[in-house]
Amino acid sequence: MPKKDYYEVLGIQKNASKDELKKAFHKKAHQYHPDKNKGADAQFKEVNEAYQTLSDDQKRAAYDQFGHAGANMGGGGPGGFGGFGGGQGFGGFDFSQGQQGFDMGDLGDIFSDFFNGGRGQQQPARGRDISTEIQISFEEAVFGITKNILLTRQATCDTCSGNGAKKGATMKKCDTCNGKGRVHETRRSFLGTFSTEKICDACAGTGQIPSEYCGTCKGKGVYRKEEEIKIKVPAGIENGEMVRLRGVGEAIRGAQTGDLYVKIHVRAHKSFTRDGNTLLTNISVKLSDALLGMDYPLETLDGAITLKVPAGINHGELLRVREKGVPNERGRRGDLLVKISVITPTKLSKHAKELVEELKKEGI
Repeated sequence: MPKKDYYEVLGIQKNASKDELKKAFHKKAHQYHPDKNKGADAQFKEVNEAYQTLSDDQKRAAYDQFGHAGANMGGGGPGGFGGFGGGQGFGGFDFSQGQQGFDMGDLGDIFSDFFNGGRGQQQPARGRDISTEIQISFEEAVFGITKNILLTRQATCDTCSGNGAKKGATMKKCDTCNGKGRVHETRRSFLGTFSTEKICDACAGTGQIPSEYCGTCKGKGVYRKEEEIKIKVPAGIENGEMVRLRGVGEAIRGAQTGDLYVKIHVRAHKSFTRDGNTLLTNISVKLSDALLGMDYPLETLDGAITLKVPAGINHGELLRVREKGVPNERGRRGDLLVKISVITPTKLSKHAKELVEELKKEGI
């Protein structure tokens, strides 16, 4: 079955910026994350694959030109093998669509064999990405905060520093791969028989195994561990956004550690709401103060200020307090908008009625 268009997978236009791409990925990754959406593993993998391709300028350019075949080739240029750059080759197969019942993943491996001289350089597996959620206050979201959380994950073993060896043990050549870190495999396909290489499972691609295994991790180099993780939440983050901590996911011996995604939940504030980098609040003033003007003591997120309410202000008008809003990515503060609610009295004394009658005669 042909793969979906990567831009459609992420729900973006072909000319989307990197920021738009990143936001779309965060949204889709949260939507299909297996921890939140059981049975969505395939969609999550598809979203991750699309982002990994489109976030790399070279791969994206190759994908835009050649489709999935270009992405699988790691951004290779056109030409070769009977006009492969035109999307056709090897007797008219359309590799961008995976015709003749061949899976594009298999075709990607086969072309990798060709372009690496028949020795596909398969990379080590990457540690699994993991996710968690934290809740912060409205003020913490505006100004930023560093939070410490307890996280249980598969981490690099502290005892052996990840090499799987008991302290004082020597390292010896791996018998399985003869110290090469890779083992050969012979594969058959519709194009013929190809010799490929893969990471050696016995030594995790290092080419060496310890004479005695570490007692903590049993030679695996990783183990389950509860540890305190420091999360730096940037100023101006919005409710539902994700913070990515590289290398704080699941660890695998001899490979890159996965990432940790932290979803941020922001508690509502009793007085303020936000619209992007703008803060909004409401104040109520008496009718007389609206007519004559006043100095209003206003509590902002930065502390108390005196707000000048001009004479003759109308109900529903907005007053702007500059640079008392939310910081943007460059640290520049937005503004605070204050909506005025004029309190109209429901009961008037006799004297008050007489005064209003006088105002009425003056056309007020």
